[in-house]
Amino acid sequence: MEITTLERIAAQVRRDVLRMVYNAQSGHPGGALGATDILVALYFAHMKHTPSPFSPSGEGEDIFILSNGHICAAWYAVLARSGYFPLAELASFRRIDSRLQGHPATKEKLPGVRIATGSLGQGLSVGIGLALSKKLRKDPHTVYVMLGDGETNEGQVWEAALFAAHHKVDNLIAIIDRNYKQIDGDTREVLDTDPMEEKWRAFGWDTLPLCEPHSLPHVLEALQEASNRRGKGRPVALIAYTTMGKGVDFMENDYRWHGKAPSPAEYEKAIAQLPSTLEDF
Repeated sequence: MEITTLERIAAQVRRDVLRMVYNAQSGHPGGALGATDILVALYFAHMKHTPSPFSPSGEGEDIFILSNGHICAAWYAVLARSGYFPLAELASFRRIDSRLQGHPATKEKLPGVRIATGSLGQGLSVGIGLALSKKLRKDPHTVYVMLGDGETNEGQVWEAALFAAHHKVDNLIAIIDRNYKQIDGDTREVLDTDPMEEKWRAFGWDTLPLCEPHSLPHVLEALQEASNRRGKGRPVALIAYTTMGKGVDFMENDYRWHGKAPSPAEYEKAIAQLPSTLEDF
């Protein structure tokens, strides 16, 4: 897929996120806007996956786990726009009895969602189990897990990191959404996890940075390099230095947009910065 097409999709997904959170008057726009380019690159250009028919087991295809499940508005928009479920269903985000819950859930059987996430710290452990299952089945595909950097405050993340390196789970790629923001403020003030790259390396992972995570050519190049390093005895960690609230100037780098919906005036100001590039839901 051409870069210009991917850029149009990413621009529209950001608009989707804003509209979903505003209409629901609930959600987490900051991280969702920041992770959009990576999610678009994964689903539209990098991963080998089959939207329909959706296979809950993920056998014979790549698997993606959104461990920081609160940023699911962007993931839902990407899933819908890549064919997992009807685009119109995005309008049901966070509604009672909707399949698009505020954190991904399996009870609703939403295509694309294989585990319930949002209880932070658990996604990497599940990803390791899925990756080991693929090894046992001699399935050559990859498991991708996205984690928030505030999520790495959780001890379970580091237990999982140790386990994956010790057992050479080299068909696993972790993507750390490193925006330095979490619900209570700057991660360096709440509980500093720097130096992030060195920590993952010290835990036995093959680690590489993604310093321009909002440039789709750079995102694709980094994902390809991460894929090139798989199968060599170590899991791979891609540290993506994203910008919270990317695309809306007053949301960028402001932790207060971790988990709140815009007011009508804020919405009008923000949506004007995110013109429609594809069909709105």
